[in-house]
Amino acid sequence: MSGHSKWATIKHKKGAADKARGKLFAKLARQIEVAARAGGGDIDTNATLRTMVQKAKAAQMTKDGIDRAIKRGTGESDATNYESIVYEGYAPGGVALMVEVLTDNRNRAASDIRSIFSKFGGSLAEPGAVSWQFTRRGVVLVDGSIDEDSAMTAALEAGADDVTRDGEAWRILTDPSVVWDVKDALEASGTVVLAAESTMVSTTTVDVGDVADARNILRIVDALEDNDDVQDVFANFDIEESLMQEVG
Repeated sequence: MSGHSKWATIKHKKGAADKARGKLFAKLARQIEVAARAGGGDIDTNATLRTMVQKAKAAQMTKDGIDRAIKRGTGESDATNYESIVYEGYAPGGVALMVEVLTDNRNRAASDIRSIFSKFGGSLAEPGAVSWQFTRRGVVLVDGSIDEDSAMTAALEAGADDVTRDGEAWRILTDPSVVWDVKDALEASGTVVLAAESTMVSTTTVDVGDVADARNILRIVDALEDNDDVQDVFANFDIEESLMQEVG
């Protein structure tokens, strides 16, 4: 779940990922395979593949697993042909959602995504209905206990664009192509990095204050992320930590 700012919801994402590491690795392998098929297996000349490999390494995916995925993508071993699709829709409360999918069965994927939205009070939208609100950015979250000057200095020296307060953390924005380089530079400077990702950041934010809406939004996101075809879910909601705790 990406694209919203409250650290509480990013912790929610991290917890879900930790519980389903095997599923996470399978999705990362699919992304690596598709990137290698599109641009070749050399990370020095294939920027997309380099980003996917760095993402996999950050998730502690094994070198063997990464190499196998690259070989499938370059045709050195059996591979599945995946189609990339982006679904757009709305969750309760007018929250915008973008869902990135890699699938070998378009009809199955469309049916699954539509069913998830419908089950929890959401609805699919036409292409372009919500995507205009999102821009690809690199986001790094660092320890919020350091003072603002230290956070700003460390971020700018690492090559970041902007630093803002985000609950318990500092939220650092970068160009998506250098997010992992910025993460490494911050860690090398002694800054504690809590999370890093290339994600879609929304230009507008929906503050969710209703318990029922919050519960159904998180149920939609969880169900989407649990789907094997879904690679990432981007949303534009903020849920305060106190409400997150009430929702459970």
